[in-house]
Amino acid sequence: MKKTGPALLAVLAVLALTACGPTVGRNSPDSGSGKAASSAPAQNGPKSEQPAEGDRPVDLVARKTAFTPGVLHDGGDYTSVLVTVSNNGDKEISVNPLYFSLTDTTGTKHRAALAVDKNQIETVKLAPGEKASGTITGKGDFTARYVTYTDGILGDPVRATVG
Repeated sequence: MKKTGPALLAVLAVLALTACGPTVGRNSPDSGSGKAASSAPAQNGPKSEQPAEGDRPVDLVARKTAFTPGVLHDGGDYTSVLVTVSNNGDKEISVNPLYFSLTDTTGTKHRAALAVDKNQIETVKLAPGEKASGTITGKGDFTARYVTYTDGILGDPVRATVG
């Protein structure tokens, strides 16, 4: 019995490592690269196909607009984009200027500057079927190419080309 003990222990150790292997890999410091990242789309389905406009739970439309100085305007240059967010889903969504960013024609991302445009989009909750409009403003004089909206920290980003 003493000779089978170490062999049995070795088999159990191999089985334990095999069972824990994928979990250990996901929690490793380099889990953001390599096989773990490439296997995620297969588990969640293909991500390359974007739903057609109107088929997404959240629709975003963006167009150029003039900057209109608001209460916190400091005299500097700012660029504004008029956005309309539509809730086409079946759950409530949150709209907040902090959930938006602007990307200019050079690829530079600009965070939303708060309360510098008097027409800034309001912080609201949208029930299914509702929509909200207002401006998103970035610091500086640039040409906005995209607006990106993310419902909170964990939401899926929605991007619209500025027309």
